[in-house]
Amino acid sequence: MEREEKYQTLKNIVKVYLPEDVDVADIKQNSHFMENLNINSANLVDIVLDVEDAFDIRLENEDMDQMQTVNDALAIIDAKLSQK
Repeated sequence: MEREEKYQTLKNIVKVYLPEDVDVADIKQNSHFMENLNINSANLVDIVLDVEDAFDIRLENEDMDQMQTVNDALAIIDAKLSQK
């Protein structure tokens, strides 16, 4: 799976959890989940669970702690997929 395809998959997951005041177009690779996209911590957990399902990977607590931006999430996804 190419990086752009992973990014689109992640974007599709994240957009479900965006508050009404944030547009899908605001999801950029450098977007911070909480600061830029206004995603709360409960929804971030849901995003992590959806990412695990979509990419068939397992994310640990330290992965969740490091997942601050969309780029962070993509890097973690890449690392997990390369371990398979």
